[in-house]
Amino acid sequence: MLIMHGETAKHRLRSYERGDTLETDYYKLVDIFKQIVAETTAAMVFSDIEIGEVVGESPLQIRLDPQTVIQGDDIVLTKNTSEWTMEMSVDHITENRAGGGGYAEFASHNHEYKGRKKYLVHNQLLIGDKVILLRESGGQRYIALDRYYNPNVGCTTK
Repeated sequence: MLIMHGETAKHRLRSYERGDTLETDYYKLVDIFKQIVAETTAAMVFSDIEIGEVVGESPLQIRLDPQTVIQGDDIVLTKNTSEWTMEMSVDHITENRAGGGGYAEFASHNHEYKGRKKYLVHNQLLIGDKVILLRESGGQRYIALDRYYNPNVGCTTK
């Protein structure tokens, strides 16, 4: 397959007609490289988004389809899909609370709560979570980006 445009195309055509082997071989080589690049690109497996379901927590296992379950070593977790610690600045007062026994030291009171505090964020994946996964380009590993849905987990008013 030879791709030619404008003046370059006319020059190549004259070169082929004259039997100018050096230029003809050059253009044949360029065309071969173009073909190799096109075939390589067509055969590549690019990144893809998939939805999986957590079927095991320890070790982590995510089912992509009935025949494919990926294991923990092939899953890269993000902060949205793992348990992690963060520091947060706080500045508030606790709610009033009374003790027992009727003694003055147990009367209703509150406390100041301020400064940098560490919090554990419980974002680890749980069985039943639907997970948005990004498959690495041409690879076996998946990046667990976030949850998609789990009807058994969520915020409550308690």
